[in-house]
Amino acid sequence: MAHYISHLELWSKNNSMKLNFKKTKEMIFGSVQKNPPAPLCVNGNVIDTVKCFKLLGINISDDLRWNAHVDALCAKVVSRLYFLKILKHSGLPQNDLLCFYKSVIRSVVEYGCVVWHHNLTTAQSDRLEALQKRALRIILHPVTLPYNTALTLCEIESLKLRRCKFQQKFFKQKQISAEIL
Repeated sequence: MAHYISHLELWSKNNSMKLNFKKTKEMIFGSVQKNPPAPLCVNGNVIDTVKCFKLLGINISDDLRWNAHVDALCAKVVSRLYFLKILKHSGLPQNDLLCFYKSVIRSVVEYGCVVWHHNLTTAQSDRLEALQKRALRIILHPVTLPYNTALTLCEIESLKLRRCKFQQKFFKQKQISAEIL
């Protein structure tokens, strides 16, 4: 491990880069957690060891489960659903509410989904789907429709289906790129 730290220190010095030790974290995966190594030190600074951290907007946990990420998504979406409700009460037309949902709320739920979708539990997927159900209830209020009917009426797909399509498209593009190389 010391070799890698020395290499990192040398590389950062040669490239005139200064590591921000407040943002640098160490995460330990696997069975090593039971008997963790000594804390990392770079340039005399101890690196914090964390169980979960946010990397490019995606919460990653040391157990490689997506509970923390789904919790963060749900909290963020619930606060945005509040704004959707305010817009509904102010008389915004249904098409505009749907546009707001797609651009401001659904985009949050789908960000980076090709990374985490394949490993969601059914319960986690259902929690995310429930948020879209809630948004459709707000948009279509006072009319109450079954979820699948509401999806059809609003001409949108379930979040799970959309994530599957994004994932297939992403890996198909990667496969084509690899074949070209």
